[in-house]
Amino acid sequence: MRYIRYACIAIFAVALISVALANREMVPLKVLPDELSGLFAVNPSIQMPLFIIILGSILAGLLVGFIWEWIREHAQRAEAAAQAREMRRLQRENAKLKAEKHEGKDEVIALLDQAS
Repeated sequence: MRYIRYACIAIFAVALISVALANREMVPLKVLPDELSGLFAVNPSIQMPLFIIILGSILAGLLVGFIWEWIREHAQRAEAAAQAREMRRLQRENAKLKAEKHEGKDEVIALLDQAS
């Protein structure tokens, strides 16, 4: 299984490197369309290699997706934490009740009862 993972990583790396080598030309990256930049009297533009824009967009999309899922799964995480707290409380209560049940008995018999 480890070799399959390494092979997938290698294929992904080769694909990213080939995209980077094929898209090395400089392109202008504009933050606003020309119509809006004239309205606000600003025209923020920067010259960057195309592969940086492509890979940056992929990373930004992954980041947004991870954050979106983390927020979406908050209810499940909160419910799991509440269930874990309840389980610990019940285990403590169970141990306390078993200790009270075997309070005056012989230790060996109490241990055998607890094991079953």
